[in-house]
Amino acid sequence: MSETLAELVRGLAAGRYSSVELVDASLARIRRHADLNAFITVDEEAARAAARAADQARGAGGTGLLLGVPLAHKDIFCTAGMRTTCASRMLAGFVAPYDATVVARLRAHGAVMVGKTNMDEFAMGSSNETSYFGPVRNPWDPTRVPGGSSGGSAAAVAAGLVPAATGTDTGGSIRQPAAFCGITGLKPSYGRVSRYGMIAFASSLDQAGPMARSAEDCAYVLAAMAGFDDRDSTSSERPVDDYIGGLSGDLAGLRIGVVREHFGAGLDAEIGAATQAALAEFERLGATLVDVSLPNSAASLPCYYVLAPAEASSNLARYDGVRYGYRAAGYRDLEDMYKKTRGEGFGAEVKRRIMIGTYALSSGYYDAYYLKALKLRRLVADDFAAAFAQCDIIAGPTAPTTAFALGAKTDDPVSMYMNDIYTIPVNLAGLPALSMPAGLAGGLPVGLQLVGRYLDEARLLRVAHRYQQATDWHRRRPPLS
Repeated sequence: MSETLAELVRGLAAGRYSSVELVDASLARIRRHADLNAFITVDEEAARAAARAADQARGAGGTGLLLGVPLAHKDIFCTAGMRTTCASRMLAGFVAPYDATVVARLRAHGAVMVGKTNMDEFAMGSSNETSYFGPVRNPWDPTRVPGGSSGGSAAAVAAGLVPAATGTDTGGSIRQPAAFCGITGLKPSYGRVSRYGMIAFASSLDQAGPMARSAEDCAYVLAAMAGFDDRDSTSSERPVDDYIGGLSGDLAGLRIGVVREHFGAGLDAEIGAATQAALAEFERLGATLVDVSLPNSAASLPCYYVLAPAEASSNLARYDGVRYGYRAAGYRDLEDMYKKTRGEGFGAEVKRRIMIGTYALSSGYYDAYYLKALKLRRLVADDFAAAFAQCDIIAGPTAPTTAFALGAKTDDPVSMYMNDIYTIPVNLAGLPALSMPAGLAGGLPVGLQLVGRYLDEARLLRVAHRYQQATDWHRRRPPLS
């Protein structure tokens, strides 16, 4: 599927093809590239039925924003009638009785769900290697990771299996895999997209967002999924901007902040060069570069790995074998059932984070770790506020390296965590951020990250779209048949 989502929307409206034809092409490509392991569940019969309904609706004058367009959902969103596993043995057979708000809204706009994408277990990981269903492979080089935790969605879009997919981002899980797979991924502001029906990892950090070829594509998907939801107490009541209509315009007068801390030790030289070339392109388009500082950004990583595991330990306490999900066999009593169920149902990375989080919240350590991390989180947010007093958006590398080899970091969790060094501060501050392709290094995609003010997704999308009108990195494809 070589066309972008926006091109498919226009093609469907013009009658150049039907939804059934697009869905059949998507399903055929999913089967052809099953070795990527991008999907956990595909329901061909339901997808074709939804495509036929979309074609009938269009024939009757229907005009849904995404009417008839195939897409996929990360397997963290509840979907009525289709299992939602979170890539864990704990939920391997769970079928939700309702749709998440994100799923329901995309359905209401006519999108056709072809299946659920693979991910790191309970969204915990940076490589998509912690999945109970096996690792996803990067379409650019199948010996490498696609990034995580939304690696299945990123790989599916990059390989042309679907034109767009949903993802979630707790510390970079949309942007880092988007960078590794050469696509565009947007993490909206915290509260811009409802979390209802999105299985929780760290509730104060999690946010759903779109993953697609281009900023224009992301604008279409975000327009369909964003907005207030009274079932999510953290949902913003501020009206949604016109993301599609707001794409037009030049960059004259735009001030782009360049974070000095993001160009030091640890950044791959080729990624640094590609980032500087992208910044130079923005200058040619009329923007002005401004030096800014985020002095507490280096401390974001330890801050995050106290707060996120603490919230995860609480959120995952519900998986005990009593109400739903996996239950161990052969237990002696209730306590033994709890221990065996959680011991067998969770993978190593999930157990590690539950243990860290429980320790940080325990008596005697709550003040020393959790409360200090909360204070540091405030300092990180204050750094961004100070930077935005000097600029309109912030730009820099999305990740310090390109996609690394499968298995290269599985025995070194800290090294794995370091891949999120540029993305985590954004989640701590609750801001919107986007990653888009900005070059190649060693034949692998390089991602450029743009960070905006709170609820300023429209500006982020416009700036990214203008860059993509002037360059073709987002149109580069992996070497797949």
